[in-house]
Amino acid sequence: MPAAAPPAAYRARPIGVFDSGVGGLTVLHELLVQLPHEDFVYLGDTARFPYGERSASELERFCVEIAEELLARSVKLLVVACNTATSAALPALRRRMMETTLGVDVLAVVRPEAVGAVAATRSGRIGLLATPATVESGAYAEALAAVDPHVTLVPVACPDLAPIIQSGFPFDDDVVETVRGYVAPLRAAQVDTVILGCTHYPLIRPMLQRMLGRGVEIVTSGAALARQVQHALSARELGNPRTEGEGDYRFLCTGDVDAFRASGTRFLQLPLGDVEHVALPAGAAA
Repeated sequence: MPAAAPPAAYRARPIGVFDSGVGGLTVLHELLVQLPHEDFVYLGDTARFPYGERSASELERFCVEIAEELLARSVKLLVVACNTATSAALPALRRRMMETTLGVDVLAVVRPEAVGAVAATRSGRIGLLATPATVESGAYAEALAAVDPHVTLVPVACPDLAPIIQSGFPFDDDVVETVRGYVAPLRAAQVDTVILGCTHYPLIRPMLQRMLGRGVEIVTSGAALARQVQHALSARELGNPRTEGEGDYRFLCTGDVDAFRASGTRFLQLPLGDVEHVALPAGAAA
């Protein structure tokens, strides 16, 4: 016999989403658009941002601490809206979340982008812009090989890009030249598709498109991951029982709440309202 559907009270729980900072709000934006009846709780670990040059063991510890905080807030599903966290901690997160009473699924960036990039490329040459930790993890190379072992990946580590974007601009000539320097190896390799391997990067997509050229397809994670979340809710009969109206969304951050609210509004493209400060271990400096 098929398993009984979870009770309505469980289905009414929020979906947890987290990132190292505000970049994951580009993913939350897509989730809010595609799943308007659902409630969400988003945690930005801004006190320990950036994640890009942290060690894998440190990142795994951070992510499990965040998962515990979101479990304490009764989430029914966990979305990892951080490419660096996904690359370093996804197996550990899935193990921890499956220890809960009903088991909490963990969905993440990386694989949806790999699938999208393989579908988009015509030449088989795919570029990647990502943090050093994400590039070093090999997560994208592994995900692409699982989809199509014949594509070629050209990865470029961008240590400065997420901090530049999170800081809120303004973009002067030095910043433009920094971005141009990251794009140069991709142009030289004649890639026809580029994965934005950090959820901060979609905010500068117009600049990247101009530098890469109109013929290069840019792949981001938000829309594809939102569809994956939608499928997971349907398969497990976890959709919110709300039949009308819009769901709620609320925000937590480990750093300065005013700074989070100010920069987060740009990323989400919707009002943030109140932001709650949460205290997680500060961690060593990157």
